[in-house]
Amino acid sequence: QVQLVESGGGLVQAGGSLRLSCAASGTFNSINIMYWYRQAPGRQRDLVAAITSGGRANYVDDVQGRFTISSVNAKNTVVALQMNSLKPEDTAVYYCKANARLRIGEVYDYWGQGTQVTVSS
Repeated sequence: QVQLVESGGGLVQAGGSLRLSCAASGTFNSINIMYWYRQAPGRQRDLVAAITSGGRANYVDDVQGRFTISSVNAKNTVVALQMNSLKPEDTAVYYCKANARLRIGEVYDYWGQGTQVTVSS
């Protein structure tokens, strides 16, 4: 099993910055990919960014150039999402997801509890 804990959310003015962190713990062999998703009120949960265990990062178009996902440690079990030039439309609950290998042939996705990000205009 994998437990994910997010931190770093809060209230910020438009144009400001926040840094989110996600830490994975539990019993697993490795973390393949770590993701950040977000869900605004009344909307579906959408992918924001992802980073592989090899360090390759991908972003959706509307955060490209503003957000940076990074691995804090070599095992990719702690990741950060640096969010700059925040806009009111970035307001959402941000969730971390881990694609983890528990043992050979057993790969599962796990979600964190989410952290609120509110950007005021």
